[in-house]
Amino acid sequence: MFLGTHTPKLDEKGRLILPAKFREELAEGLVITRTQDRALAIYPMATFVRMTSEIASAPTSVKQVRDYQRMLAAGASDETPDKQGRITIPPHLRSYAGLEKDVVVIGAINRVEVWDVQTWQEYSAEQESAFADMNEEVVPGL
Repeated sequence: MFLGTHTPKLDEKGRLILPAKFREELAEGLVITRTQDRALAIYPMATFVRMTSEIASAPTSVKQVRDYQRMLAAGASDETPDKQGRITIPPHLRSYAGLEKDVVVIGAINRVEVWDVQTWQEYSAEQESAFADMNEEVVPGL
């Protein structure tokens, strides 16, 4: 499970040092892809394979299925962290999320997300006020 907020920096080659507490679960390989919120999601390879097996079995005769499969796969990159726990975020993904040097890396339960600092601050501030109200809608009775 991925938890917490971290603020590493991207180096000049677009490499990110993964937070130490996330490295073991991502050591065998991972997939970086776009999220719907102009951020990046990093999934352990096994989680991504499970997730996409359902998507792969959806009927490709449905245009929305084909569109989703294309967008997900075209925007994804499989990576393996180096011995220092670094991964390279490809230029097209850095551009999509507006990543430069300062980034925010958050644990999001089954994935890690990478955000531009300003984008994360704006998103977080907007969601903070509604967080308590979301509980009953997202997980009733918790």
